[in-house]
Amino acid sequence: MSITNPLSGKIVTVLGGSGFVGRHLAQELLSRGARVRIASRHPRKAFAVKPLGNLGQVQFVGVDVTRQHTLAAVLAGSDMVVNLVGAFSGNLDALQGQGAGVIAAAARTAGVAAFVHVSVIGADAESPIAYVRTKGEGETSVLTAFPHATIVRPSLVFGPDDKFVTMFAELISRFPILPVFGPQAKLQPVFVDDVAEAIASALADPAAHGGKVYELAGPEVVTMLDFNRRIAAAQGRSRSFAELPDAVSSLIASATGWLPGAPITSDQFALLKAGSVATGTVPGITDLGVTPRPLGLFLDRWMTRFRKNGRFGNKYAA
Repeated sequence: MSITNPLSGKIVTVLGGSGFVGRHLAQELLSRGARVRIASRHPRKAFAVKPLGNLGQVQFVGVDVTRQHTLAAVLAGSDMVVNLVGAFSGNLDALQGQGAGVIAAAARTAGVAAFVHVSVIGADAESPIAYVRTKGEGETSVLTAFPHATIVRPSLVFGPDDKFVTMFAELISRFPILPVFGPQAKLQPVFVDDVAEAIASALADPAAHGGKVYELAGPEVVTMLDFNRRIAAAQGRSRSFAELPDAVSSLIASATGWLPGAPITSDQFALLKAGSVATGTVPGITDLGVTPRPLGLFLDRWMTRFRKNGRFGNKYAA
């Protein structure tokens, strides 16, 4: 008996698809036979995805989601839409607040069958943190415009080509002593390919998942201090970590956060202190049929290039 693949041949438009999560999501969708339309301001950043699809299976288009005429053009003919658009600075309301509702309304007008909106764990329309507040407002706007949309809230997303694990890995490889902001802040990191699988599963069955909110978190909770220590251990390096008191961290964020290349901004520190752990009050990633994989499953392999002698280090040599 053959099993019908609900995504096979469907046109799935991924808004913000040239980013970290978008590139991995495109690969998951292609593996399920979907026709993927990657739409972003800089679609060329995702050109590496093209060889992974068959002839005509991947399309790249430019879009400015704040301009409705360009948005309507890229959504035309779409069967399904994923909204990955988001930012930590700029006009957050236009991008991920009320603007998310505009995107959802345009998708509904285009007649799409399924819409997945990617938010964040901790999204709260009452938060004093602009990023968290607009994410919360965006969820409400999306469900108002497209009641059967699926909302997914990832925790910190990690992968071999992310900017978070890689940033800390680079710092730890260079400096013997490092400060740790919010050392006891808790994270529940989730693997990017697990997030991609969860989104694809939501798209594949909108009747079961539409109108619901899911938290996408990994299988373990770690503190920022432990996170740093685990990266150092995977590199085979002995490092000292200075646990900064909150008052000191807050002062540094306030004094230097406005500078280009600052170690942390006030909003980023507030986000870090709030943590990123699943609440358990809404369905989780396993309810989308995904068994999340831990960071430890990948860390030793990913840290090879940061070790003193790479893969030829005595401690790790075969």
